[in-house]
Amino acid sequence: MIALIQRVTQAAVHIGGREQARIGAGIAALVAVLPTDTPEHAGGLLDRLLNYRIFSDTAGRMNLSLTDIGGELLLVPQFTLAADTRKGLRPGFSGAAPPELGRQLFEHLVREAVQHHGRVGSGVFGADMQVSLTNDGPATFWLEYPAR
Repeated sequence: MIALIQRVTQAAVHIGGREQARIGAGIAALVAVLPTDTPEHAGGLLDRLLNYRIFSDTAGRMNLSLTDIGGELLLVPQFTLAADTRKGLRPGFSGAAPPELGRQLFEHLVREAVQHHGRVGSGVFGADMQVSLTNDGPATFWLEYPAR
């Protein structure tokens, strides 16, 4: 699985002009599922999301995790992160999981996040979404689980 994460002061997802989810300070994660991903991969990615140290301690160093600060998590499905952009002028999407597998694993990730962290919002797999956020830093990181 792939997650492009951003440390945010706030983030929201709208679908059809209506707010689907909103968070305050925490992490906004755009998530792509790959064809070989499993529920165990979703669990491993979630562990990284909750424990990745991208928040500043009192000395200004990135030593604190989302769990440490009690921050919120916004999970947004985004299969385009799996695009093949190595050549040509149009992305290829054969590297993304088939839609049903992508849906199952994204929804599994959301359920696990709610169970383990609680303060979680999410987009809707397959929906046309508008995502807004205020990147804090800016701080943006690419996570993969398992690492390739």
